[in-house]
Amino acid sequence: MSTDTPEPLDAVLERLRRERDAADARYNEALTALDRAMRPPAALPSPAPGLDDHQIAALNQAWNILPSEPATAGVKGRLAGFVWRTVAPYLQKQLTFNSLLVDHVNRTATAQREAWRAAEAIAAVQRDHLAGIAEFQSHLMLLLQQVTAYVDTKDRDAASGALVLNAALSGLSENVAKRLESLGAREQRDEARTSTIASALDEIRATVGTLQHGFATVKRQLEQGFHGVLQGSGSAEVPQGSGVLPGAGTPGDAFAGELDAYKYVGFEDQFRGSREVIRARLESYLPLFEGRADVLDVGCGRGEFLDLLASRGIQSRGLDLNHEMAESCRARGLDVAQGDAVGYLSTLPDASLGGIFAAQVVEHLAPQYLLRFLDLAGHKLRPGGRLVLETLNPACWVAFFESYIRDITHVWPLHPDTLKYLVLASGFTHAEIEFRSPVPVQDRLQPIALPAGADPVVAELAEAFNGNVEKLNARIFTYMDYAVVAQR
Repeated sequence: MSTDTPEPLDAVLERLRRERDAADARYNEALTALDRAMRPPAALPSPAPGLDDHQIAALNQAWNILPSEPATAGVKGRLAGFVWRTVAPYLQKQLTFNSLLVDHVNRTATAQREAWRAAEAIAAVQRDHLAGIAEFQSHLMLLLQQVTAYVDTKDRDAASGALVLNAALSGLSENVAKRLESLGAREQRDEARTSTIASALDEIRATVGTLQHGFATVKRQLEQGFHGVLQGSGSAEVPQGSGVLPGAGTPGDAFAGELDAYKYVGFEDQFRGSREVIRARLESYLPLFEGRADVLDVGCGRGEFLDLLASRGIQSRGLDLNHEMAESCRARGLDVAQGDAVGYLSTLPDASLGGIFAAQVVEHLAPQYLLRFLDLAGHKLRPGGRLVLETLNPACWVAFFESYIRDITHVWPLHPDTLKYLVLASGFTHAEIEFRSPVPVQDRLQPIALPAGADPVVAELAEAFNGNVEKLNARIFTYMDYAVVAQR
């Protein structure tokens, strides 16, 4: 239940009054500043004087300076005609110039008259507009001066109702808080019951899955035994040994018998994840095998990566030591052989594979067997062929203690640097480490976040604590898996 004491009504009213007074002061200051910023409209200068055209009429009358042609009778006439013919061309040019000049003056005068009239009209419009702006500013100032009085009247009308509403809301808030606390406690109880039921359902699913695999194995054994009886052999045919080296350290060591093979299938289903989850996690490896053929998936399990390769049109086959895994894949039409990696690779011609993929396999192999497997992989891959080995990251403590030691078929944890070195030492020209499956952020140790202005001593302690958190996260909560990607 909340222990906060409600604020007294008098204190609330006093606080609201102080806030209102402060807001009024700020409003008045802003209004005064606005009033001082207002300026009367500036006087516009009058347009330039109009066109001075008192000489235009005279120009239009005096531009023709060419006299009429003289008579040619008599000696004087002939002499005058000679003089006329001599000076007439020059007078004609002057006349042409005069006519052009007068025409230009007339056109310019007309344009200047129109420009002056337009300037007069623009000046009149601007004077009216500036007068309108000044009038608008005056009305705006009057409006702003009435805002405070208007709001005060509304406040007085709402004050009594606000007091009643505030009291009602306080009571309602307390009731809601009590109801929320009750609902929270009920939700916690429901979550506990749901978690218990979910755990029980998970156990039932695991048990049912194991029983289903066991029944399938018994059914196949009975069918094989019945087939042997019909052939007169008196016993069912049992697949021969896979050629595992002594002390090889494969899953078959713990689940060697075919009658026990289903148990490892159930283990995979419960702890490694569903087929859909594994497909989604392995899909990022597909680009590494694009354009290649004859890809071998060692330890193919339930065939998730084989399905992905087939969806991209990449020719592939699988290999698994577990009888139930191989049977399950073959039942879905996948090309999967049963046997161990070294025994199978030994039967293949050199340079016959375009790629080798092994997810969560090498940690099942003893060191001697692993070295032999890497040597054979180097021989069986074509030049440029790709080797991809995914395994648990024992450098991540979460991966080691939550995943590695859970599986009794795991033989040897491989540090990322160790596996990369062994791959390079086996003749591969290039190898890289790709870390995968990071521990979710919410599952890591969380640093302390200090508010601004914290005590220096506390801040120093928090900094040291956060540094240690970072170091622990780098060792415990890093990447759950890694893959060594190598080139032949």
